[in-house]
Amino acid sequence: MGLTMDLQGALKKYFGFDQFKGLQENVIENVLDNRDTFVIMPTGGGKSLCYQLPALMKKGTAIVVSPLIALMKNQVDAIRGVSEEHGIAHVLNSSLTKTEVRQVKEDIVNGLTKLLYVAPESLTKEEYVDFLQQVTLSFVAVDEAHCISEWGHDFRPEYRNLRSIISRLGDAIPIIGLTATATPKVQEDIIKNLGMNDAKVFKASFNRPNLFYEVRPKTKNVDADIIRFVKQNQNKSGIVYCLSRKRVEELAQVLQVNGISAVPYHAGFDAKTRAKYQDMFLMEDVDVVVATIAFGMGIDKPDVRFVIHHDIPKSIESYYQETGRAGRDGGEGHCLAYYSYKDVEKLEKFMSGKPVAEQEIGHALLQEIVAYAETSMSRRKFILHYFGEDFDEVNGEGADMDDNTRNPKPKEEAKDSLVKLLRVVQDTMEKFKTKEIVRTLVGKTNALISSHRTEEKEIFGIGEDKDEQYWMALIRQVLVAGYLQKEIEQYGVLHVTEKGKAFLATPVSFLMTKDHEYKEEEDSSIITNGKSTGNAADEKLLKLLRDLRKREARKNDVPPFVVFQDPSLDDMALKYPITMEELLNVHGVGEGKAKKYGKPFVELISTYVEENDIVRPDDLVVKSTGANSGLKLYIIQSVDRKLPLDDIAAAKGLELPDLIKDMEQIVFSGTKLNLGYWVDEILDEDQQEEIHEYFLEAETDSITVAMEEFDGDYEEEELRIYRLKFMSEVAN
Repeated sequence: MGLTMDLQGALKKYFGFDQFKGLQENVIENVLDNRDTFVIMPTGGGKSLCYQLPALMKKGTAIVVSPLIALMKNQVDAIRGVSEEHGIAHVLNSSLTKTEVRQVKEDIVNGLTKLLYVAPESLTKEEYVDFLQQVTLSFVAVDEAHCISEWGHDFRPEYRNLRSIISRLGDAIPIIGLTATATPKVQEDIIKNLGMNDAKVFKASFNRPNLFYEVRPKTKNVDADIIRFVKQNQNKSGIVYCLSRKRVEELAQVLQVNGISAVPYHAGFDAKTRAKYQDMFLMEDVDVVVATIAFGMGIDKPDVRFVIHHDIPKSIESYYQETGRAGRDGGEGHCLAYYSYKDVEKLEKFMSGKPVAEQEIGHALLQEIVAYAETSMSRRKFILHYFGEDFDEVNGEGADMDDNTRNPKPKEEAKDSLVKLLRVVQDTMEKFKTKEIVRTLVGKTNALISSHRTEEKEIFGIGEDKDEQYWMALIRQVLVAGYLQKEIEQYGVLHVTEKGKAFLATPVSFLMTKDHEYKEEEDSSIITNGKSTGNAADEKLLKLLRDLRKREARKNDVPPFVVFQDPSLDDMALKYPITMEELLNVHGVGEGKAKKYGKPFVELISTYVEENDIVRPDDLVVKSTGANSGLKLYIIQSVDRKLPLDDIAAAKGLELPDLIKDMEQIVFSGTKLNLGYWVDEILDEDQQEEIHEYFLEAETDSITVAMEEFDGDYEEEELRIYRLKFMSEVAN
């Protein structure tokens, strides 16, 4: 009882809290008793307090091994904030100067330092090992302990040596291992590698009932969808994760130009820039941070309201840890992931150069995230099953907090199918993974199936009345229901459980739902290759715009396409721009063109919107970042200097057709290019006159139509270049 009172007092004194959260108190008591301790606690569960408080209470210095400098810095600042002694917490890593290292050592020797944060690499330095052998150490905390396991989502080989280093630091130093995500296999690995066989294990529930899980198909219009989502959650803090640094910077720019306060964050920025952007997010100077997974470990911002995955992550552990940064204060947290199998294929390609064992692990982890994205069952139940936890999807806390549960797909009886599935797993001697089991069911062979002569067995093809996707869906649901089990050690080989054997003996009803099919479709509002798909365009408005274009063309004595091209009109009938600024977001409309022809079009649309009570889809008006502005400027300047087009293309590593495409974007948006010098090189006077007359009279600027009209007299490139000269002179 006395210890509990002391603990409560210490908690209040150092951290200002009146009570512990979850398992914290039990964990801390175990650490204070000098016992090895293993803590599995989800992000936001208060892991760090489990070693910080006992370190402040015990004699000597606690060593905290952590993989990230940003995480160490945050925690050191936080501990210094609860004490008058600056030296109470220190970092020891490669970023320190000799003078700073000397100061750290001095503070430890003088008994000031209670917490010393080190990277695993620093602990291998002889100089530090020799020094730490001579001082009193209270315990060693290994944070992010899943880094020890090659089955973890963040394996780091240097973590493997920790046990031997800790042994060198002194006899019987207690160890506390902590992780926010660990499957049963990873837990086993951590305990074995840290030599903590007698450790007391504390495992908190992985259920975060306040988080809402949602997966959407990733179309070409994903940026517009993210903008719409963020604008619907205005002034709320959020994180958007992307896999590549390039995409992080592009998306951050797109958000910024669309009026969202956002910053990018990735490991490619220098430390000063990273710290600046991180602080802007923490201090609420910006609402959104677009980041690679380098961002977030140790970011203790309690009121992150949404976490968006622009790209599907590499494993369920990564996904769980990253989504876990939402709603840490118990308030709302929306976890939205965009899924496309193309992204999965990209990730598989990245793995191809790695050792075979690593590839096998990577593929196994990826297939779990594919299963999560495509499943139509309760997403919460799926995640918790992955972490070895049962969940009641009807009455459990947070049971209705995912898209599948809110919009359930109809269930169908699958008792007979389940019998077939379990028979195939048994009759193939439990040697196959999901892929081979599905192929066997539908009667398709491959090298592995042939090597076991499976096609000669009567079970081969017994499920051919159903497609492969059906069987995949059934296997995923049967795994969660506990009739089958995946052997992780064997990279996902399937075994029939005792429950499965009992089912085979006496089959009962089994209801299943089919998986989602995320088609690789383009969004109806996307413009591709200069042509709008137009599915969502307002046909009535489009007709009015075409009539107006004809009138304006007559008034200015130019062909209609010179005023605005068809894709631009399609886009206007989709986005309803009612100001000149909004008109600039329409495909193929630059400032020059908007100024010259835009006013009557904007006025017509404005009247139409008002008269027809149209709710404008503001989210579709996505401004581009002008990422190609450097190239655009180079082309304009080079043409002004009358450089040969071949040379301009070569200087930028382009083929001539690509350069022409870039020049078309410039001219069609309303900027002149004085290409007369080049046209004179490729076409004589009579030819120029003939093509000029044609475009003056033509109803359309289509090159295909022009090619047919001239019946092979001119090359496509010649006509495209002349059209640029014509548009520059006549339209702009």
